[in-house]
Amino acid sequence: MSDVLQLACDLIARPSVTPDDAGCQALVARRLQAAGFACEHLRFGAVDNLWATHGDGDGPVLVLLGHTDVVPPGRRDAWASDPFVPEVREGLLYGRGAADMKSSVAAFVVALEAFVAAHPRHAGTLALLLTSDEEGDAVDGVRKVAEVLRARGQRIDWCITGEPSSKAVLGDLLRVGRRGTLSATLAVRGIQGHVAYPEKARNPIHQAMPALAELAARRWDEGYERFPPTSLQISNINAGTGANNVIPGELQVLFNLRYNPNWQAARLEAECEAVLRAHGLEYDIHWHRGGEPFYTPEGELRDAARAVLAASAGMPPEESTGGGTSDARFIAPLGAQCVEIGPVNASIHKVDEHVRVADLEALPGLYRALLERLLA
Repeated sequence: MSDVLQLACDLIARPSVTPDDAGCQALVARRLQAAGFACEHLRFGAVDNLWATHGDGDGPVLVLLGHTDVVPPGRRDAWASDPFVPEVREGLLYGRGAADMKSSVAAFVVALEAFVAAHPRHAGTLALLLTSDEEGDAVDGVRKVAEVLRARGQRIDWCITGEPSSKAVLGDLLRVGRRGTLSATLAVRGIQGHVAYPEKARNPIHQAMPALAELAARRWDEGYERFPPTSLQISNINAGTGANNVIPGELQVLFNLRYNPNWQAARLEAECEAVLRAHGLEYDIHWHRGGEPFYTPEGELRDAARAVLAASAGMPPEESTGGGTSDARFIAPLGAQCVEIGPVNASIHKVDEHVRVADLEALPGLYRALLERLLA
């Protein structure tokens, strides 16, 4: 069994359902300390974070970014094998986190060990940042570590995130940005009453429908460079007592905006609330800012990533800003250029999550090639 496959199996065997790290970072830290890295454990609340560095601080700072937590596996009997007992079948490694993203974490470690052994006096600083709060609330993970790094004056020039970004072939997609995410919990107040006497009540559903329709139909922008247009999606509406003869006294609505760099969260909040007020609604709204959008322009990092992935996949990668969010959204505001490179994402968060063993064993070489281009 190869080193990277063994390490990936050791990580999968630790049931690190967010925010429990289950000892994954301690395992990684022991290996990196033996390779000469300085390791700092940063725990906030129930969340573990690892900041491991190698180098003298002169020159560029390159961070490999990942997470050790996984989503819950769901019903164990729905899996062909125990989700926390790694198993190789027909060239595929199965287990929760196999693709998202313990294979990338294992490949990071093996690549870092090999690189610093070959280049003990490499240029700049090389760092690994891991959290156990990427799949959860993302409050005490990289978001909090970024605050610590900012307070220290820690510069980050380049960040490579190991999220599973490939579509069909390892290296066929390079993530060069992500949309921002903004969520709202809206409560529209009415007056409860009997449906036979609507004049004595005020139906919040009827009142809110025109405003919600206007928000849902709005064309927010025409996109931004490689970003699609900003989108507002209503994800849940709830009201009533369960009886068909009662006008409800309140309507609860959940909606989310995925937005490009044309916007910032504060402006979107103001625009949405202006619509609610224009329709005369009595409401309360709670906003959750999940992260601002980021975009890495053409430059040394994208050039290096493009060349390495083209060599791996046999064709130039698609360069995309699609998908959901990642922890790179907290690193980009520190001034870092960020890209995301990882294994095929077809099985992430699914029953029988898996990664091709051949892809897993190619990942350390892919990451090391990036380090060679940027810091050797």
